[in-house]
Amino acid sequence: MAIVRTLLFVPGNNQRFIDKARALNADIVCLDLEDSVPSNEKVNARVLVKNALNDEFESYVYVRVNSFDSNLIYDDIKAVISDRLSGIVIPKVNTADEVKQISAWLDGLEDTRRIELIPSIESAKGVVNAYSIASASDRVIALVFGVFDFLHDLGLEYRPESIAYSYARAKIPVDARAAGVDAIDAIWQSVDDIDGLVRDAMVAKELGYKGKSIIHPKQIDPVHSVFLPSKEEVEWARKVIDALDEAMRVGRGAVRVDGRMVDAVHYKRAKAILGAVKG
Repeated sequence: MAIVRTLLFVPGNNQRFIDKARALNADIVCLDLEDSVPSNEKVNARVLVKNALNDEFESYVYVRVNSFDSNLIYDDIKAVISDRLSGIVIPKVNTADEVKQISAWLDGLEDTRRIELIPSIESAKGVVNAYSIASASDRVIALVFGVFDFLHDLGLEYRPESIAYSYARAKIPVDARAAGVDAIDAIWQSVDDIDGLVRDAMVAKELGYKGKSIIHPKQIDPVHSVFLPSKEEVEWARKVIDALDEAMRVGRGAVRVDGRMVDAVHYKRAKAILGAVKG
């Protein structure tokens, strides 16, 4: 994964939203089986998400499965394994052992693509263990901060710009960086407050986050405007374009760059990175 400016959650039980998400320019489209899906819709959502992974998306595609303690997670993972699945968001991670177990399951289930993991830190225990969680597997490419469940764990109410979650919000990107992975900030809940979203994203950037979780397509471009591509991301994009241009000239659709296979989806993301720099 080269860039994680936007992680867009899409309800996995809503076919219309899934269809619209195919053409969006979020860095990651995350089809959700967890919080946005009622318990009586979980099985149906698995079917819709599995079917959705048969078709192309403009973005990297992840799935947010149910939590380790839900008794649903293994069946979720089995249902969505696909060559088009780039990764899994694991909600409510409390310990490194949970990540290690999920990584072991994937070792036994996947065929070709090495599926990445993004653990979500949503509790006091998860915050305390954030570094060990980020270090638990080489599949982990980022941590994401789940502010609302974190505050619920502490018995606190959410208020924008409150100091109630400032320690946890500041600690997660430090732990992620120490483990050699990225950090993605929590959602901004007020979909129509774009100015507030931009201010919140700027704070996140100053704390060391590389991107932000989002819940609506209108939030994509404002967040991208804050998290401009880094020098390393631009270099990656140029390498991907050069390598795939050469591969396509000889009839190949995929090639290895920096030890990882890249294909048409990566080519689109690379073009978007260079376009953001020029813009």
